Amino acid sequence: MDYYKFQINAAASDIEVLIALFSLQPFDTFQEREGGFDAFLPATAWDENLETWLREFQQERGFTCHREFVPGQNWNVIWESNFQPVIVGSFCAIRASFHPPIPSVRHELVITPKMAFGTGHHETTFMVVELMEQLDFTGKSVLDYGCGTGVLGILASRLGASKIDAVDIEIQSFENARENCQVNHVENMEVFHGTLNPVPPANYGVVLANINRNVILDSLPALSSIVVPEGTLVISGFVGEDGPLMKGALQQHAFQHVETKAKGNWLAMVARKQA
Repeated sequence: MDYYKFQINAAASDIEVLIALFSLQPFDTFQEREGGFDAFLPATAWDENLETWLREFQQERGFTCHREFVPGQNWNVIWESNFQPVIVGSFCAIRASFHPPIPSVRHELVITPKMAFGTGHHETTFMVVELMEQLDFTGKSVLDYGCGTGVLGILASRLGASKIDAVDIEIQSFENARENCQVNHVENMEVFHGTLNPVPPANYGVVLANINRNVILDSLPALSSIVVPEGTLVISGFVGEDGPLMKGALQQHAFQHVETKAKGNWLAMVARKQA
């Protein structure tokens, strides 16, 4: 698949909020760097409406932007050249097959570093992995909603989950998550392409939803119906200013807020389904 790479240069204090707002558009991968970040957009998603949005948003927020075409055949080389192992304390490490093993952690995940979101570099994925260390997955059915590389579902399998369903609307994420299941010898995880619709009806003990604010808000009614009483919902992909909104939405859909974790300006929350 061909992409456009948008090189966004902005003040350090604005970067996290800008990424959160860009993620509400069809941009599906972000790489932070000194002085800003790069946002990647499927070439087919670039149209007049998005061009107008970007121009007006740029004027409003005062960042600079440069657009560059990235042919699909070049993407894996670009991604691999920028991918570094991610180490979450002594709990978990996420690395590529071309990196040396990291024996100092309890759970080592090996992924094929393609464009799919969820490698652990992004603060939200990092926080969800941290939160997963505190949760009990033993014998539970798990949904990884918006799975990206599938790294959260794969980790849930390592932590004792009995069955994992994973779903992503992006075809490259669907394919990459399936590939990463094979690389990590995970046999109890099934990956679906789409929204929640292709996932068979189920009752989940844990749902992991690292997406963005709007998708989570739109999905909460459905998520509330598939999480078992006393089950756990972990959400991330939104910034600090959205915290009160997300807490209120959780309460409206029968979830009790348990914990909030912050990294930079990003938040992750744990909630429990009311009995």
